[in-house]
Amino acid sequence: MLEIISFSSRRRFLRKLALGGMAAYTVPGAFADALSQTPSQAEGPFYPDHLPLDTDNDLLILNDSITQAVGEVTYLSGRILDPRGEPVRGALVEIWQCDSKGVYLHSGSDGADKRDKNFQGFGRFLTGSKGEYLFRTIKPVPYTGRTSHIHFKVKGKGKELLTTQCYIKGHAGNAADGLWKSIGDEKARSLLEVDFSPLDDGTTGALSAKFDIVLGRTPDA
Repeated sequence: MLEIISFSSRRRFLRKLALGGMAAYTVPGAFADALSQTPSQAEGPFYPDHLPLDTDNDLLILNDSITQAVGEVTYLSGRILDPRGEPVRGALVEIWQCDSKGVYLHSGSDGADKRDKNFQGFGRFLTGSKGEYLFRTIKPVPYTGRTSHIHFKVKGKGKELLTTQCYIKGHAGNAADGLWKSIGDEKARSLLEVDFSPLDDGTTGALSAKFDIVLGRTPDA
């Protein structure tokens, strides 16, 4: 039986999951000396040129639809930290990515007529007191010319603080990707690679990925 979950209920569930999942994080700033700034990456040509009506953090269900997008369900979470390792509260995190067919929510994306109409393609999340964010999306897939990736943009107090991309750790396509290779330092590249691992015991088939972002400046700078 398919459970119908309302738009507001999904938001409350995802927010609760985000807050609960962050409880195990260490004291803010405890490892500030070891932090490295997350490398910036190009925005690319496919930031949505028309935003969906639904821009929440669940990219798999549009509004109150009961039809879920196609793809490997992934809970993508992390923290936004300032250069000292302190959490950034109230930062707006945006993500966008192609659907399971390699099509973006953009009029110029190839194969737009085949786009998964149930995939939101873009989402936003306002970070909490620990700098935490959470999205429910799909594991990224490659398309012609690019390896699998998810785009990120972080904003604060009306400023764009960082634009970057995250990649699947160990993906065979990374080594041939021009943008991934443009980061010449291996350690810096590793900051953009994340594991997509089975969530909990793996019985749900869902994946979990954690991507912490360290900004080069605070929203007040």
